[in-house]
Amino acid sequence: MKFKAKRPHYEYLRKKWISKHQHAAEKLLSSHQDAVKNVALGGLGGLMMLSNPGVQATMPQPQELTNNNITKEEDKTVLLAKSLEINVPKEMRSLTPEEESKVEGVLADNMGFKVKAELDGVRLNRSYGMIGGEQHLYRYPGDNLYKHADNASDWAMYGGSGIAPGLGAWGYFTSSESNFSAKDKEREKYYLAVPTFLAPGFAENVGKYRDFFKFRKMLVVNPKTGQSVVAVVGDAGPAQWTGKHLGGSPEVMHYLGLAKGPRKGAVVYFFIDDPKDQIPLGPISPKGPSLAKEDNIVTKILARGK
Repeated sequence: MKFKAKRPHYEYLRKKWISKHQHAAEKLLSSHQDAVKNVALGGLGGLMMLSNPGVQATMPQPQELTNNNITKEEDKTVLLAKSLEINVPKEMRSLTPEEESKVEGVLADNMGFKVKAELDGVRLNRSYGMIGGEQHLYRYPGDNLYKHADNASDWAMYGGSGIAPGLGAWGYFTSSESNFSAKDKEREKYYLAVPTFLAPGFAENVGKYRDFFKFRKMLVVNPKTGQSVVAVVGDAGPAQWTGKHLGGSPEVMHYLGLAKGPRKGAVVYFFIDDPKDQIPLGPISPKGPSLAKEDNIVTKILARGK
């Protein structure tokens, strides 16, 4: 039996673009004969043009790409993954300050909001590491695993993760079931366990750090796929001997694409600078890089494929 060799990244993107946007491409190939040199690398469509030199056509202006629905959500996620691939080391290690700065820029540019490895003088021991699956947490006195599922689909998807025997680092998410709010529900649904005790300066500032980390909003991204989740710090852990650097709720792991198999994988995770609490929790799709930065990403991808 013959096995096909894996195609380089640019070939994968080219095929993906063609298969999903063939109709739009056919309409675009009939006009704008003189613009191809100016915008061939302006978006994913440029990949098709560059890898098919025999095609005599032009790519549209940026606004035409948007109007023809060529810039799709999944394409932006792929571009985010490829940009992180360029800036995140393959080795599982702490990022250098320069690397953290570059990743901060990539995430902020793609998501449209500020992310920081250090916020208000506080940082975790690392911003790139191994995340592992966690159980559900008790949200109020009398809560149980069954109450976490809104329907049969929820139960089938997340019920098997179980519920932790003890409370999270900050106790219940609210004082009683009657006070249980939609916000409390979202916080438990999309929670992280991070090693607050390993944060530089924690031992000297326990009270300050405890208050800072409680429900602190963070962006977690799977650098291999670009899948991203906005979550809050809802627990402390895991222990160092586990080999994991942070943990994620069943829902967080699902939306990161890490809920199956060993239920763990590499992620980058940064604080979100959101003092007015305007960014909702849950899975989030990148808005996409600016055309100038996207052009640079595509150029690097093509260079790697040569």
